[in-house]
Amino acid sequence: MSPYRFLPDLSPDRLAAIQADGLNWTCRHAFSGSPVYRERLAGIGYEPGQTLSLDDLRRLPVTTVEDLRDGYPLPLLCVPEEQVVRIHASSGTTGKRKILAYTQRDIDTWKDLFARCYELAGLTPLDRVQIAVGYGLWTAGAGFQLGCERFGAMALPVGPGNMEIHVQLLEDMGTTCLCATASMALLMAEEVQKRDMRKRLKLRKVIFGAETHTDKMRRRFEKWLGLEESFDITGMTELYGPGMGLECSAHQGVHYWADKFILEVLDPVTLAPVTPGEVGEMVVTSLCKEAVPLVRYRTRDLTRLVPGACACGCSLPRHDRICGRSDDMFIFRGVNIYPGQIASVLEEFRDVDSEFQIRLLRRDGRDQMVVKVERKPTSSADLDQNLSEAISIELRKHLLVRGWVEILPPGTLPRSYGKTKRVIDDRNGLGED
Repeated sequence: MSPYRFLPDLSPDRLAAIQADGLNWTCRHAFSGSPVYRERLAGIGYEPGQTLSLDDLRRLPVTTVEDLRDGYPLPLLCVPEEQVVRIHASSGTTGKRKILAYTQRDIDTWKDLFARCYELAGLTPLDRVQIAVGYGLWTAGAGFQLGCERFGAMALPVGPGNMEIHVQLLEDMGTTCLCATASMALLMAEEVQKRDMRKRLKLRKVIFGAETHTDKMRRRFEKWLGLEESFDITGMTELYGPGMGLECSAHQGVHYWADKFILEVLDPVTLAPVTPGEVGEMVVTSLCKEAVPLVRYRTRDLTRLVPGACACGCSLPRHDRICGRSDDMFIFRGVNIYPGQIASVLEEFRDVDSEFQIRLLRRDGRDQMVVKVERKPTSSADLDQNLSEAISIELRKHLLVRGWVEILPPGTLPRSYGKTKRVIDDRNGLGED
């Protein structure tokens, strides 16, 4: 019998049966509700009366972000509008936002799934959960609060920013768990360190997500906040929102809710399944989502599946943490580069800290790349030149192109209450990605 209230204990056979049933329901629902899905599914010979197996999944057409943008303002809607009780939108800033609709059943499913995250993180109804992510159209704040209330813990819905309120409540309310982006957690940790207030806090855990992070960044906020543990959370607006998976106490991958969506890892170019253990693009198919079901939706998130059973005892499968996005890639002197590759190199140097920024420039008709990284507070500025040269050499070994490395004093690079912008592309003089 499962020790959990919200997390199911499913055998592989039972999980496969749930997924097959959900796949058939989703395809029938999408076919009947959306002209776009109907045309695409009919194009491969699908008819609502037929029964699909999980092996048929690869025959189904993929859905992309363009499908959501093209159908603005209510893309791929598969229920009558009177059944829509809420909308949320993506946090993107280019073009029109992706707006996703929710039925009441969708909201209820979402809060149950998010409650699993708090349970897997080892929280109890006695915990006090301070929520430091965005509210409003963005799914984050609503999701963290819904899940917290469903789980039964006390929610402190502060939102991002408001640092004075945050540090006051951390101490006065005895907050035990902070929910934030990795960047906001680091900003909070730096503020706690600056005020020398760590010993006055009861904070034990941080649940963080919404952006890729480095191990250095994570170790920094864990140390300065005096945490027992931190947990990486995953999710996206298109698939309810945050709370679609969580790292467990074994910290060997993210358990995802495979009874509610199917996760494939595909080559982002060929869309063929990658070799087990290889990094590829996460593609998801919802199994019970009503308002806007997803049929093989390309998330652009890069990860890999983690094989085998987990030491924590949770039977649901795992993927590795999100290591970047296929559309985060930039091309420099003909080489495809992901910010995570640069982060991995910086991780090897103990005299630099977690914060870095990549700036792309064009001078005299030639592209240049400058990697700015902060020196650790305990490291001497006298080492900057040697450190810069050593990092430059290592970057060239890994990336096969030359870049300049600038060592900056601690706290120099901009901090963010949300997602930190790592790449500044000024090659066209626009200062944008």
